[in-house]
Amino acid sequence: MAIDREAIREHIRGIIVALGDNPDREGLKDTPERVAHMYEEVFEGMNYSNHEISEMFDKTFEDNLDFVQGNQDLVIVRDIDAFSYCEHHLALMYDMKVSVAYVPNGKVIGLSKIARIVDMVSKRLQLQERIGSDIAEIMQEITGSEDVAVLIEGYHSCMSTRGIKKVSAKTQTSTLRGRFQKDVTLQLRLQ
Repeated sequence: MAIDREAIREHIRGIIVALGDNPDREGLKDTPERVAHMYEEVFEGMNYSNHEISEMFDKTFEDNLDFVQGNQDLVIVRDIDAFSYCEHHLALMYDMKVSVAYVPNGKVIGLSKIARIVDMVSKRLQLQERIGSDIAEIMQEITGSEDVAVLIEGYHSCMSTRGIKKVSAKTQTSTLRGRFQKDVTLQLRLQ
């Protein structure tokens, strides 16, 4: 699915009118184009399925790895910065920190690829819970490991700037797959 910049421009112009402002005034005349360009960037992930993202970032290494089946070897990348947009209000989810962990199954993924997966998955209309599930699914596909955990914490402007207006309310989610669901030792190592 390609992002339709022309439709975005048209609709943003309509929103400006609906808000009671003049889309042709100096400060707003280029706003529809700027928003269309911004949306193309911040929603880039909407162009790709989880499988396509997996194919994009499938860079693994198998050389000289001595991982034993059933072991406690663990790879964790912590505090990956991310932001996304809530699909319920199109409001920003911000100051998100994503931690991704997995137990290698004969190969490891390039560490920067984990951050790129987080970035691409976040660039969709999302729920924080689905961000974790999508990342876990992609990590499982790339690494061949069923043992994946994704921890996310962040703020939601739909809670902090409107409605209940609780500016310090932080949302935490965890997605646990494979041994992370049952193995308390692995869960403790995530902390």
